[in-house]
Amino acid sequence: MTTAGAPPRTTYSVCSICDIGCQVRAEAEDGRLARILPHDNPFLARNICFKGTAAPQVHGHPDRLRTPLKRVGEWGADRWEEITHEQAIAEIAERLTATIDRYGPESWAVSTSGWNTQTAHGLDRRLMNLVGSPNWISGVAMCAGNTAAVNRLTYGWFPFPDLMSTNCIVLFGHNPRKHSWTPVHHLIEAARARGATVIVLDPRVSEQAERADLHLRLRAGTDAAMCLGWLKVIFDEGLHDRDFVRDWCVGVDELRARVDEYPLERVEAITGVDRELIAAAARAYATADGAVIPWTPVTDQQICSTSAIRLHSILRAVTGNLDVVGGEQLLAPHPGWVPEAELQLHDAITPEQRAKQLGYDTHPAYTYRTAEMLTGPMERVWGVRWMDQVMGCHMANPSEVFRAMDTGDPYPVKAFFAIGNNALLSYPNQHRVHRALRGQDLVVVQDLFMTPTAMLADYVLPGDAFSERPHVADTWGWGNRLALSEQVVDPGGEIRSTFALWRDLAHAMGHGERFPWATVEDVLDERLAPSGTTFAEFSATRIMDAPAPSFRKYRRTGFATPTGKVELRSSVLARLGFDPLPYFREGPAPDDRFPYRVFTGVREDPFFQTGQRNVGVLRRRSPSPKFFVHPDDAERDGLVDGQWARLETSTGAVVAKVSIRDSMLPGHLRVPHGWWYPELRGSAELAGAFVSSDAVLCPDDDEHLDLEQGTPHFKGFPGRLVPVDPPAGMSPITLEG
Repeated sequence: MTTAGAPPRTTYSVCSICDIGCQVRAEAEDGRLARILPHDNPFLARNICFKGTAAPQVHGHPDRLRTPLKRVGEWGADRWEEITHEQAIAEIAERLTATIDRYGPESWAVSTSGWNTQTAHGLDRRLMNLVGSPNWISGVAMCAGNTAAVNRLTYGWFPFPDLMSTNCIVLFGHNPRKHSWTPVHHLIEAARARGATVIVLDPRVSEQAERADLHLRLRAGTDAAMCLGWLKVIFDEGLHDRDFVRDWCVGVDELRARVDEYPLERVEAITGVDRELIAAAARAYATADGAVIPWTPVTDQQICSTSAIRLHSILRAVTGNLDVVGGEQLLAPHPGWVPEAELQLHDAITPEQRAKQLGYDTHPAYTYRTAEMLTGPMERVWGVRWMDQVMGCHMANPSEVFRAMDTGDPYPVKAFFAIGNNALLSYPNQHRVHRALRGQDLVVVQDLFMTPTAMLADYVLPGDAFSERPHVADTWGWGNRLALSEQVVDPGGEIRSTFALWRDLAHAMGHGERFPWATVEDVLDERLAPSGTTFAEFSATRIMDAPAPSFRKYRRTGFATPTGKVELRSSVLARLGFDPLPYFREGPAPDDRFPYRVFTGVREDPFFQTGQRNVGVLRRRSPSPKFFVHPDDAERDGLVDGQWARLETSTGAVVAKVSIRDSMLPGHLRVPHGWWYPELRGSAELAGAFVSSDAVLCPDDDEHLDLEQGTPHFKGFPGRLVPVDPPAGMSPITLEG
């Protein structure tokens, strides 16, 4: 790494400004990150976006947290005392232990983000499991992690699309662009260039939809009905892989009976898409020589998300696109790498404590309750009992956690940690989350910046960034490629990695013998031990490592399900008391009072989730939040492009500017995710956290939650839009960086 006065140095890095993890080069000068450069591997060189190139402005921002802070003012008053890391850990350990002694270990909840805290290596779950708390949550409960957990119900794994060889790509609402999901965008463009068919299902005329071979403008929240319609065509016309279905699937007759409940005229009525177009898309997908349905951040955020995700997995299976070239690959764990789940010590927490996990009884699809049913099949096929893909397979339910924090039902939750996670703006029903945080005896935040969530904490700890730590990225257990990320600069001062936080807290709480590592490199050495190498040797000899692909592995091992086959009818869901077959469930409908179908959680290119609003070079690309509406809707409601408006739902109201777009489907209203105003810190409550945040809008009552997961219905809940004057204090931004 470089220090002040040292000559320039360039290293290989995995960017974690967003969740994609692009491989780049990081260049340091005079002890600071100076620039991000394209990778010198031609295949990887294009995978860089303007968020990634802004890393120097992010990592070196003048507002970066660099010293632990202890609250000294009134709760939420944003007044702090600087303390040392050692004092912070000692006091946090003392207060956390007191809370656990009084209320039980289940009274401690932790919310994390794996994208910006990559050096945890499962040690957060390790300490929680040793203490006895099952209440670990993450935004992946609504984004990829839940999809990973639900895919396992069908065939025991979360597959990875072979975009390099596929001949058909189906995008359910997903819109990869040059500066968002950049590698996926380039792979799709390469597939198009070699003649692959691209099918887009999206209410919007998105960038991907504009260039699609087929665009199905389905009504928001109707993905499951569309998939059932596709299966109706595929089965009726004999387009399924008969041999694979006969030999490797169970529940075929039951599934076909369910599918017969969805003739195309019914699917047309539900989705708003012409039945002939539905049939054409189904045929194009089923008859392609290798087709993929990549993960989408849309299908996993709906009121029948579990069924829709399962239907994607079923479509892959019955069309013969599972673990084949050009289809969806079941990538086994890297043989030379210890999966994170092995370090998490899930067998250390007792079954009685696992059963206290919030959501275990009510919405168990991604909780310990389901994972317990799959430990045998997982070990038989993959060699790991508690395999955790995308961190999403042993979680508590976030809505249940915040409800318990708010009401004490079914038991009190009184200590809350947010690690690299702006929790206040990251989950539905933001007002409940706010009340929940106010009721805690202890709130600890580790982050790069003072977020609205951090302003509610008792202790705020400065976290490190990707240029400041060594790492080996493993696609969060989803893929099996190991990518090198070297430390290029010293973070300096009191900044600590997430690894150091959990190691030091474990030692302070009496669990030091189970945390024997002195450095992050020690953990990396242990994880690389099966390959017979160390991190130093790995970084000296390679930039990535991946085993040669193999296909149709199920012929040797079967599938990691209770039956050993693809479960079109899920035996796990049946045992849990849910419908074992996929279905469509209608969300709350618009009415005269709330005429719009609101869909939220949409990323803007300059930002990732709630981050980067304080980074001038990115914020100037999108200075203000916008509501996107169709011209007909704008005319009806008296809205003018560029004016401010208030969006109201049953849960709350926020304001933003109106952007009138022909690309919107009439009756639909798109809201970008994660807005707050760092420039308003000190002049507005929690830096404007309630002014424009989409998390204010989405309800989390049972009527708006997926049954099996408890996932909120972000895609299509009712709302209304009314013109308003610009809110006070919204002067032109003058942010640094």
